[in-house]
Amino acid sequence: MPEGQEKRPVIVSSDMAREVRIPPGQVETKKWPVLHYGDVPQVNLAEWDFRIVGEVEAQWKCNWETFRGLPWVDVKCDIHCVTRWSRLNNMFSGPSTRTVLAQAKVKPTATHVLVHCEQGFTTNLPLEEFLGEDCLFGIEHDGKALEPDHGWPVRLVVPRLYFWKSAKWVRGIELMSADVAGFWEQNGYHMHGDPWTEERHSWEA
Repeated sequence: MPEGQEKRPVIVSSDMAREVRIPPGQVETKKWPVLHYGDVPQVNLAEWDFRIVGEVEAQWKCNWETFRGLPWVDVKCDIHCVTRWSRLNNMFSGPSTRTVLAQAKVKPTATHVLVHCEQGFTTNLPLEEFLGEDCLFGIEHDGKALEPDHGWPVRLVVPRLYFWKSAKWVRGIELMSADVAGFWEQNGYHMHGDPWTEERHSWEA
């Protein structure tokens, strides 16, 4: 936690107010299963940077200390994996997506975001959903730094979509004027990923 940020906004995801919090086809777990493709990246924070590119007036780049020093929020949320598990009552902490994107002036032509991660992984989101009130770049989970398996040093957290959209090991975002499929979307996952309507695969669109 950056110094001076002991008191910060606490945001409760709207999905936590649902009468039934487990989406169709899901099973609750108390554990946090580890799922990813390939090896866990070896990250050197001294060389780490974050970039905002694409449909912006000027590109923005920062190092780890600057990124980590942005104002944080705490987000209470449930998470739902496309592989049919749900984990309730999580707390993620880090800069909100709104705070990060405010570092660059976005062009009015921007409608979507492509999230860029270590090892060339990407995922796509509508800009409106990327900027949801409960969306952030998580650095801590339940008060502790993320484990490398779960995306350390930083992962995107978009609670109201399937959790593959909450990409691990994020290194930047690209603003786009059209929707472009990310890694998993190119390999059969749904372009949107709403767990409440079971948008799991592209052939179910």
